[in-house]
Amino acid sequence: MKTKAIFYHAGCPVCVAAEQGLATALDQSQYAVEIVHLGEHRQRISEAESLGIQSVPALVLGEQVFHINFGAHLKDLR
Repeated sequence: MKTKAIFYHAGCPVCVAAEQGLATALDQSQYAVEIVHLGEHRQRISEAESLGIQSVPALVLGEQVFHINFGAHLKDLR
């Protein structure tokens, strides 16, 4: 069974670089990867907050949240 991986970002240069360098590097046989652009899917900001995400880019592996570098606070995306 694959571990769910969700990569949240806002489309900024830091986020795009993290997506290209990290999210796409995950082993697809181990992880079911979903990429969520919060600038395009603002209705999912509450979901990200409920997972413990405070800023993007961020990667959720299973139930573990990893904040990657810094692109934007979630509150700034509202």
